[in-house]
Amino acid sequence: MSKSLSSYTRSQLALRNGQDRPEIWVAYRGYIYDMSQSKLWKNGKHYEHWAGQDLTEELADAPHSEKVFEKFTPIGLLQ
Repeated sequence: MSKSLSSYTRSQLALRNGQDRPEIWVAYRGYIYDMSQSKLWKNGKHYEHWAGQDLTEELADAPHSEKVFEKFTPIGLLQ
C-alpha cells in the first residue's frame, strides 16, 4: 500500500455502523474496510451481521471465504 493507514479504536469503529454516522465500516484481521458503497451492506447490516464491528471470528460462519475482502481496499487499522 502506498499510503500509511490511520489507526482506529473499537469505539471509533463502532460509530461507523451506518446508523450513528453514514459510514459503514467493518474490521477483518486488523484491517478496517469501508463497505459504504456495497449494496450488500445497506443501512449497516449484512444478513445477521452489523457494521461497526470486527468480523474476524464471524467469518467462519459465512457462506463465503475471506477472499471477499480482496474486493475492498483497507482504509485503516484496528487498534
